[in-house]
Amino acid sequence: MIAPDSLLRRRRLPCAVLGVLLLALLWGALAPLRTPRQERGLTFPAPGSAGAAGLAAARAPALPREIRLTLGVQDVLLLRNLDRQPHVFGPLQLLPGQEFRLPFEQAGAYDYACPDVAGGILTVRVVRLPDPGWERLRWRLGALMQTLRTLPIMAPQK
Repeated sequence: MIAPDSLLRRRRLPCAVLGVLLLALLWGALAPLRTPRQERGLTFPAPGSAGAAGLAAARAPALPREIRLTLGVQDVLLLRNLDRQPHVFGPLQLLPGQEFRLPFEQAGAYDYACPDVAGGILTVRVVRLPDPGWERLRWRLGALMQTLRTLPIMAPQK
C-alpha cells in the first residue's frame, strides 16, 4: 500500500501548476480592464532609401486590415503620418507629420478606404466593454492574439 505522504509528494508539482493556472484564469475573467493609453495608434512609416514602389510593397503587410477597439478602454484611433508624402484614410488626407485622433462612441464595424492596406479597406471593429467572466477572459485572449499578430518583425542585429 502507498503511504499518503509519498502520494502527496509526487503530485505536489502538478497541483501547484494547476493552481497557478486556475488563478491566472480567475484573474483574466474578473480583473478590471485597463490600458496605459486610451488610444490605439496607426502609423504610416517614414520612407527609407527604397523608391516609392518598393516602399508601398514593404509597407502593405505592416498595416493591419482590421483594428479592434473597446469602448471605455481603448476607443480612440490615433492616426500618425511619419512619411514624406500624404496618406488617405477614409475621408481624411493626412499630410506629412500630421496626427489625427478619431474617437468612437458606438460599437460596430467601420470600414475606411486606405490604399496602404492590403485590399484597400481597413476595418475598425469597436466592441463594447466585456462583462466579468468568460466574456472578459475571451476579450483578453483576443487582445493578446491581436498584439502578437501585429508585433513588428525585426531581423537580428549583426
